[in-house]
Amino acid sequence: MSLGITEIALILVVVLFLFGGKRIPELAKALGKAQYEYKKARTLLKDEAEDFKETVEKAVAREEENEKSKKE
Repeated sequence: MSLGITEIALILVVVLFLFGGKRIPELAKALGKAQYEYKKARTLLKDEAEDFKETVEKAVAREEENEKSKKE
């Protein structure tokens, strides 16, 4: 489901009518800042998840080594 030119134009007219021409740059700036913060948080969470995964994998490997050495 994609938007056609008519739908986009209608949305722009409604936004212009609701917020006025002077507030649109402020809204665009706020939207850009929110998008930046979202991407930054997503990257941070992704990095933390990778670190956690590596930590768990190392701990499991150590446990397996300990179990293996106890059996011998």
